[in-house]
Amino acid sequence: GAATTVPAAGVAPSPDVVRTHPATAHAGAASALPLTTAQCQRHYRIACYGPAQLQAAYGLAPLYARGVQGQGTTIAVVDSFGSPTIRHDLAVFDQAYRLPAAKLTVIQPAGKVPPYDGTANRAGWAGETTLDVEWAHAMAPLANIVVVATPTSEDEGTTGFPEIVRAEEYVVDHHLADVISQSFGATEETFPSKEALLALRGAYVDAYRHGVTVLASSGDSGATDATATTGLYTRPVTSWPDSDPLVTGVGGTRLSLAANGARTAPDVVWNDTYDTAAQRYIEGDDGPNALATGGGRSTVFDRPVYQVRVASVVGDRRGVPDIAMSGSCAGAVNVYQSFAGQPAGWYPTCGTSEASPLFAGIVALAAQQAGHPLGLLNPALYSMAETHAPGLVDVTRGDNTVSFTQHGKPVTVHGFTAGPGYDLASGVGTVNAALFVPELVFYVDHRF
Repeated sequence: GAATTVPAAGVAPSPDVVRTHPATAHAGAASALPLTTAQCQRHYRIACYGPAQLQAAYGLAPLYARGVQGQGTTIAVVDSFGSPTIRHDLAVFDQAYRLPAAKLTVIQPAGKVPPYDGTANRAGWAGETTLDVEWAHAMAPLANIVVVATPTSEDEGTTGFPEIVRAEEYVVDHHLADVISQSFGATEETFPSKEALLALRGAYVDAYRHGVTVLASSGDSGATDATATTGLYTRPVTSWPDSDPLVTGVGGTRLSLAANGARTAPDVVWNDTYDTAAQRYIEGDDGPNALATGGGRSTVFDRPVYQVRVASVVGDRRGVPDIAMSGSCAGAVNVYQSFAGQPAGWYPTCGTSEASPLFAGIVALAAQQAGHPLGLLNPALYSMAETHAPGLVDVTRGDNTVSFTQHGKPVTVHGFTAGPGYDLASGVGTVNAALFVPELVFYVDHRF
């Protein structure tokens, strides 16, 4: 079938409604078995990867060999509605890839989720949940996972966010997780006012006080993002919560991997806007359509103290992302799903929705090694970048400039280019987890 980008929450848009939307995409064609990289390249002219390849690419084997696989830690995955088939789908994923069975809990602390109906919106969020859970588990195979499902509804001029805040405060206050992964966002400009956005920060303040790490995807529309109606802004914008100074914003890279997970080229900034094969797979046409990692400067938040060292890049604003992990549709990851509304089977899936749970798994490994949750990572990440910690791998190629057609006119939104050191396309870079995990623990514990 035609490729689909997951739609925003299903409510009638109005100037007072902020639509949370997941940062994930996949095509409508399912396969009975997970495709190999070679099969994906043959069928779709894109690459796709399984857990062993990403475990190898991110250098996880030495940690696993030392017994650091996430034992005793918990990753909370927060999504509207969750998925009705997540237990079954994760079991199929684990069996196919010989991963240990996961300790999975599903909670609904902000209210009962309405019965599943198979609409595009519900299927989109179910797919998001599935990607998040399967790939957090792939990185930290022995970590506990809590799916925090929320009932999306319109409330105080915003859709979904008040319930998300309430659910996350419950997770923090009841010590249910070491790290919270959020694969959704809303453009800062779509909030009714700056005050309306700031009023929703309670969960992040709570997490900061309790030493819980919070991550968020930086978005899939490059330097732009969705308007409150159906289009994209024609100028650079950023999304929240990844722009929040108390959240670690996770951007996307493109990995080029052999069958064994060895890199065939260095990681680059994820930008599939001009990649015809990726466009055909995701959008069903040759493009260009905006399909790239989010990144840029916040219009709401001033530059936080930990970004003083990169003031030449961010100016006096909060810059995102902070770090980057795999997200490209030209190097997608395999996901198994079986909920109604889309054919059951395996789908190559992509987006910064993938990047956040990948990084959440690595944070869980670090929390296990530390023996405690790590809290806000950003001061440590920027100190690691400044001192050239070997566990950080600089991403120096690519950009998040995007082009698309809107109201019949071609539009290009010029974004940000990667280069040596911190940039607004890849943050401080990506990770070699074998080195990064012990370094992160050291930098957090010594309060660099």
